[in-house]
Amino acid sequence: MYVWTRTSVMTGEKLVKSRQRVADHGEVFTPRWLVDDMLNLVQSETERIDSRFLEPACGSGNFLIPVLERKLDAVDARHGRSDFERRHYGLFALMCVYGIELLEDNAEECRINLSGTFARFLKADADDMWIRAADAVLAVNIVRGDALAMKTPSGESIVFPEWGYLGRGKYQRRDFSYDSLTQRSSVQGTLFDALEEHEMFIPVRTYDAMTVQELAA
Repeated sequence: MYVWTRTSVMTGEKLVKSRQRVADHGEVFTPRWLVDDMLNLVQSETERIDSRFLEPACGSGNFLIPVLERKLDAVDARHGRSDFERRHYGLFALMCVYGIELLEDNAEECRINLSGTFARFLKADADDMWIRAADAVLAVNIVRGDALAMKTPSGESIVFPEWGYLGRGKYQRRDFSYDSLTQRSSVQGTLFDALEEHEMFIPVRTYDAMTVQELAA
């Protein structure tokens, strides 16, 4: 039996921010060794660039960061010989990572941590066009809200973008309401898969294809 403590003995990770936050929100972070063990159970999915992961209580990114790291390793393995493809598929890997977080400071920290992971992959700084594009993606992929109520703090329905890489530097975005996506459990397939076959999965908004420059603007 694993007993949650303030720090993980194996790694020295801090698993709680304060006792008050534990009491108020039940906030306890998952240690990296346990995250890796869990992700190894779905290793083939973590190594797919286009597989989509949603963490409904993402905290500061304890799950999403390792998922992104594995995806970026796959990008290097498959597209490392072309800087153009490596960068575009790297951004697409980031686009396939989603999170919901109740606490505002955690949500922002998660975005910062994921952006930093992507920046290290590209060896780029915060002013780089690619990092500005990544931050624009994370602003809509990491949502502050209540995953159970499926609402934002203002009471609006949570909306997630489905990103697609069209090739030649172009991305497609379609937005879907989270409450409709949860109904995927009644339909064979995975998140965003074959949505056009079912009326309940009609996007709430579809965008024109866009480039990295347009995302970063």
